[in-house]
Amino acid sequence: MKRIVGYFLAAFSGGLLSLASISYFQNEQLDQIQKIEELRAQSAESNNNYQASYGLPLESVDFADAAEKTVNAVVHVKTTYELDGGYYSFDPIRHFFFGDGIYQKQPRMGAGAGSGVIMSKDGYIVTNNHVIDGATKVQVTTNDNKTLDATVIGQDPSSDLALLKVESDNMPKIDLGNSDNVRVGEWVLAVGNPFNLESTVTAGIVSAKGRDINILANGPSGISAVESFIQTDAAVNPGNSGGALVNSRGELIGINAAIKSNTGSYTGYSFAIPVNIVSKVVEDLLEYGAVQRGYLGVQIQNVTQELAKTEDLKSSDGVYIANTIDLGAAKEAGIKKGDVITQIAERRVKNVTEMQEQLSKFRPGDDILVTINRGGEIMRIPLTLRNQFGEEELTPKKELELHEKLNALLEDIDEETKAALKINSGVRIAEIGSGKLRSAGIAKDFIITKVDQTIIKDKNHLLDVLESKSGGVLIEGTYPNGKKAYYGFGL
Repeated sequence: MKRIVGYFLAAFSGGLLSLASISYFQNEQLDQIQKIEELRAQSAESNNNYQASYGLPLESVDFADAAEKTVNAVVHVKTTYELDGGYYSFDPIRHFFFGDGIYQKQPRMGAGAGSGVIMSKDGYIVTNNHVIDGATKVQVTTNDNKTLDATVIGQDPSSDLALLKVESDNMPKIDLGNSDNVRVGEWVLAVGNPFNLESTVTAGIVSAKGRDINILANGPSGISAVESFIQTDAAVNPGNSGGALVNSRGELIGINAAIKSNTGSYTGYSFAIPVNIVSKVVEDLLEYGAVQRGYLGVQIQNVTQELAKTEDLKSSDGVYIANTIDLGAAKEAGIKKGDVITQIAERRVKNVTEMQEQLSKFRPGDDILVTINRGGEIMRIPLTLRNQFGEEELTPKKELELHEKLNALLEDIDEETKAALKINSGVRIAEIGSGKLRSAGIAKDFIITKVDQTIIKDKNHLLDVLESKSGGVLIEGTYPNGKKAYYGFGL
């Protein structure tokens, strides 16, 4: 009887455990499904916030209305540069007669020009970074011939955008469109100041979208340039840079940035930065002082016919995952090498350029839905974006600048590593790119234990210590094999 009761209790306990396990996994699966549906609804709502910008037949388009709405919101940007810093010279005749033959010559000055678009009534203006980069003085002239001094609020070389501010009220700001809904063949106007000819309007059509023409260099610390231009045949010339590309309703759909030409002047095609990228950059520069970009943490390449055949991919286009990075959002969410990304936030992406454009709208900490093709199976994977350093938090401008100098993924070491190396604390370099650390000779997996004899407690402490430094810095630490090393570099 005791044995029967024992069997019964064991069976009953096993049943309870099975039920609990099934309930746990069902709840986890339901949570995942609920998260996916929430993100799909969020993406659908975001995509429907704007009316589609449909092109109209030539005889139906009223270019005059669109131009009239736009010209007053586009300004002429004038810049002044120092061509040299001035230098000391010696005049022996002046020295003989007056005793002051050593004198400093004034620096030689240069000038540049471009265009800008008024984004708010209180005087915020967006232009290209290359228009104002390195300028010692920036002025804007409005369409009613008012000249105002401008302050550079922020710059983003990776998207070739900059934000200016003038002291003025009730300025004629432009209406924003939605560049995702722009269609090839749609009529557009380019408004700017080519060759210093103010308030010039040209017309054309959208020739292509998602163009990468390799004119923007990656940042010095390896930050990828964001190139996903709207290509048009509206005439754009030097001086148009930073001007407006608008649809037939006079809504901003892009900032004119470049031409493809062997002569330096317009020969058929021009390129504009999509307004959805522009809006995000402007918001970040205003709110955080620096652009906050969300990253998947993957190494990628376009799906080609050859790659699809070699890797036996069940997709003819998309973005192939060549590798996932430690501490990256993709690896954490379960995306694997060999997966093909086909959608970002419910937007189809056929290549790397389109994927970068969609990701550029999000910040670290944002939840998005990534659709992948894994061996023919379509999977929707929710994930939380991180920055390029593996963190989900938004980064203050000063810390972001330090991160960019170091260009490394940092993580606190675990208790097992502490015990094995007989150290109390330290920060491991999980990944390392071109930056101060690599230039000093530091390799991946190095564990930083001291900075200028200050014992490093954790990652946040390391960043705090380095932020307070200027000039030479001495780093002390150890590799996983126990080999100690010392490195020096300048901040």
